Amino acid sequence: MLRVFVVGYGIVSTFGKSWSEFRSALLKKQNAVKYMQEWEKYQELTTYLAAPIIDYSHPKEWSRKDLRSLGRVSQYSVEAAGLALKMAGLFGDESIKDGRMGVASGSSTGSTDAIMQLAKLMFAGESDCNANSYIKSMPHTTAANIAIFYGLKGRMIPTSSACTSASHAIGYAYEAIKYGKIPIMLAGGAEELCPSECYVFNSLYATSQKNSTPNLTPSPFDINRDGLVLGEGACMLVLEGEESMIKRGAKPIAEVVGFGSTCDGTHVVKPEAKTMQSAMKLALKDANITPDKIGYISAHATATKWGDIVESHATNNLFGDRVAISSLKSYIGHTLGACGAIESVASIEMMNEGLFAPTINLENVDSECAKLDYLKDFKEINTNYVMNNNFAFGGVNTSLIFKKV
Repeated sequence: MLRVFVVGYGIVSTFGKSWSEFRSALLKKQNAVKYMQEWEKYQELTTYLAAPIIDYSHPKEWSRKDLRSLGRVSQYSVEAAGLALKMAGLFGDESIKDGRMGVASGSSTGSTDAIMQLAKLMFAGESDCNANSYIKSMPHTTAANIAIFYGLKGRMIPTSSACTSASHAIGYAYEAIKYGKIPIMLAGGAEELCPSECYVFNSLYATSQKNSTPNLTPSPFDINRDGLVLGEGACMLVLEGEESMIKRGAKPIAEVVGFGSTCDGTHVVKPEAKTMQSAMKLALKDANITPDKIGYISAHATATKWGDIVESHATNNLFGDRVAISSLKSYIGHTLGACGAIESVASIEMMNEGLFAPTINLENVDSECAKLDYLKDFKEINTNYVMNNNFAFGGVNTSLIFKKV
């Protein structure tokens, strides 16, 4: 089995396109949530909150031909992949096109405007569909477009599993390298903001209703939390086996040492603490470490009542009440298919710096949540291991562990 390292990453987010921008936003302890006035026309919605990327523009060098199969979710992911390749010293390197590099990526869905055009064709008999409409709408649009854009010919692992899309991608890419199937993988996920996705959560009574105070929500773990807020963005990591990394002279950012994944097998939207805990146990076993080695956990914690409670008890059952924990969704909302990668990169960089961001809008921890070290302010922690957990509709559970190098 081979050791696997993170040698580059790229972020496209509401907080910018670099860790320095993202970090600066975290330090302000302010979220990116906005009141979406343009959503008022959707009368069945009762929430009009989101954390959008304001005035996104794709790289100027992209041609019309480059863009023809790229919906917004693919634009985010392709740009993030390019930034990751640049950090890893692989951008424009012809050697990655010989099959030694693959891609694992996913999103909750493809671009919804393309899906809408296909629906219009079926129900109205007319639409603006063209040859690329399906390419933009298909569930594996991010993975396919990244591979095509950069000429990658290694294995492709589409991971469209809602909120665990990116963490599944990182985990499966890590395993592919670890077991010698391929030396380098791009891995991550993306999501574009759409009121249709907001409606899904709204209909489940899972969205925040604090329309007049967007700066105060979401508030994971807080007694007064009232639901999630959707965000958008993309994040891609370059994972590389040790031998390949050393041969290239690349510098590691962190080592991927553990991955665990389980499914509840009980309910579509009601999470189970036991199987969440099992995913974390599998990650610890894979990393060959005990729970006390984990210095910080990036929680999935979306600010839904039941989800936060169940996750906290699953965490406490394994780690006790000492482990530091926070939710980055309090800043950028729930980025769905992108969250597993964005939160992994943030966890890695915070570990390398030794300074961890708190959950903002957390004033009073819900008494039904288990006892943990809920970060309410920035905290210096010297640790060699961090864990990132993500959980999705369908009862999907993932846990990733990264080690400082």
